[in-house]
Amino acid sequence: MPPTDASTDAGSESAASGADGADTLDLRLPDELFALLAEREEHVPPAAHIGHGERPPDQATSAVTPDDLLGGVGEWGPTTTAAGVFQLVPVRLERDLPLISRWMNDPAVAAFWELAGPEAVTEAHLRPQLDGDGRSVPCLGVLEGMPMSYWEIYRADLDPLARHYPSRPHDTGIHLLIGGVVNRGRGLGTSLLRAVADLVLDHRPACARVLAEPDLRNTPSVSAFLSAGFRFSAEVDLPDKRAALMVRDRALRAVL
Repeated sequence: MPPTDASTDAGSESAASGADGADTLDLRLPDELFALLAEREEHVPPAAHIGHGERPPDQATSAVTPDDLLGGVGEWGPTTTAAGVFQLVPVRLERDLPLISRWMNDPAVAAFWELAGPEAVTEAHLRPQLDGDGRSVPCLGVLEGMPMSYWEIYRADLDPLARHYPSRPHDTGIHLLIGGVVNRGRGLGTSLLRAVADLVLDHRPACARVLAEPDLRNTPSVSAFLSAGFRFSAEVDLPDKRAALMVRDRALRAVL
């Protein structure tokens, strides 16, 4: 999406060749397989929510919430960054639609997200995620109590993107846009990308990689991911863009 700070693209059906040095087949995985993967996933609650000596709730008896495919994003809590205390807050349509729609109509954002127009356009993008099975969770990024960015945390291995790169179970993707012009171009995107990737790795122990696919033309965005500890993995052809597949590996977390 726009500059490091402005955003990271939001859709993701793609057609690519070669990621992580491996040949990529244009695999058309059936929806039934995605459903099976979702049913078999182990839901591990964040350690902070498990008391001493307690066992994680049994999957068969626990209530299933829409966030379960991502480990309850709304319960991840705040994290401290160089810019201040930051938290992902799941979107509530009645509260957040006007703000997100206004951001989507910023020309710098609209150039990559392509959601400019009346609020109904943004609502049509948000509602399938909010009404879905929890494989994508739209969030506001709140910094020092102020909503200033929009995020999507999604299961890349259950997304159409998985048909076009060598996906692994529990791969988790992120999309980002920074809403206010005042917050762009000063390295804030890098700090927040690193913080959110850390949140994913901290709260999703089965996830070995955090992914993103910014528009390859969006040099500032790609640069922000690199500065945040992601590595460039491949160029991928998506229906609406040529993207840079960016990967942050759990195994390299301490050195990047």
